[in-house]
Amino acid sequence: MYKSRKLVGLLLSLLFFYGMLYFTFKEADIFWYLYTFTLLIGISIAIIYGKFKDELPTWRYLLYGIGYGTIIYGIIRIGYIVLSQVYSGMNASMSNFLNTYGPSTIWHYLLLICIIAVGEELFWRGFVQQHLKEWVSPIFAVVITSILFASSVALSGFLPGAMAALAAGLILGFLYEWKKSMPLIIVSHEIFILLLFMILPL
Repeated sequence: MYKSRKLVGLLLSLLFFYGMLYFTFKEADIFWYLYTFTLLIGISIAIIYGKFKDELPTWRYLLYGIGYGTIIYGIIRIGYIVLSQVYSGMNASMSNFLNTYGPSTIWHYLLLICIIAVGEELFWRGFVQQHLKEWVSPIFAVVITSILFASSVALSGFLPGAMAALAAGLILGFLYEWKKSMPLIIVSHEIFILLLFMILPL
């Protein structure tokens, strides 16, 4: 009965998340409002029903977070370069996506760092991934969660972005299972975001 309730809760949460994101990506003019609202609900769900681990001292998760965030950025950048060579429309597709959904104001960047990066990790790694471990091994939980995370990005229609989300999700998911530190993967995600959108954009 307990597992059944957890499964229903997980499925309803995913249904809400995908439904909101489908609508959010259709409404580009209010994308930032809707996406932030969706992540705030995701944070609430994760805080109430998720499991968060924090087994590293502050200095270590900050140091590791900078390192792993940089590694994720490097992998995504290499993937972007490779895709640009084999897919002629890559640059145009990227420009269209950024012009539609990319951050363009200070408050967009603040939302990215303070709510969106945090919310994505709490919801996907802290809630979904941990719930899936009730039925599958940690490895499969990481893989399934990463696919679900990537498919949520795919709702935007930007498939290279979904591929990047899949790669980042796998790294962050396995990193969480390995180091057992939610602050670590949040810092890693935020460093990746800062590099991707502010310091060294593609």
